[in-house]
Amino acid sequence: MAIEVALQNESCEILAIVYDSRNLMPKLLERCLTDEPFLAQIDWYGDTVFNRPQMPRFLSAWRVLAQRTKTAEEAKLVDEIRELAERCESGVHLYLKFIGD
Repeated sequence: MAIEVALQNESCEILAIVYDSRNLMPKLLERCLTDEPFLAQIDWYGDTVFNRPQMPRFLSAWRVLAQRTKTAEEAKLVDEIRELAERCESGVHLYLKFIGD
């Protein structure tokens, strides 16, 4: 089940999007869920939305996930999503949305 991660504004307009076309995220998340349960909130079958006040905690958990990548492809995906999260953190009325299958 592939997932998309979008940076959206308050009108639900997609400003940027990252596609997990190789379905890498489930494996990546399994590697850190016990250490970073915050990421367990991501619903693979529905949508999960994080807002700006949640970004410091999200980015902290995401750094743990980044340390557990095993391939260049995984690292690239994690880095692209981190960039969206950083944009969300630095803006107003922006949301990081995980769009499930």
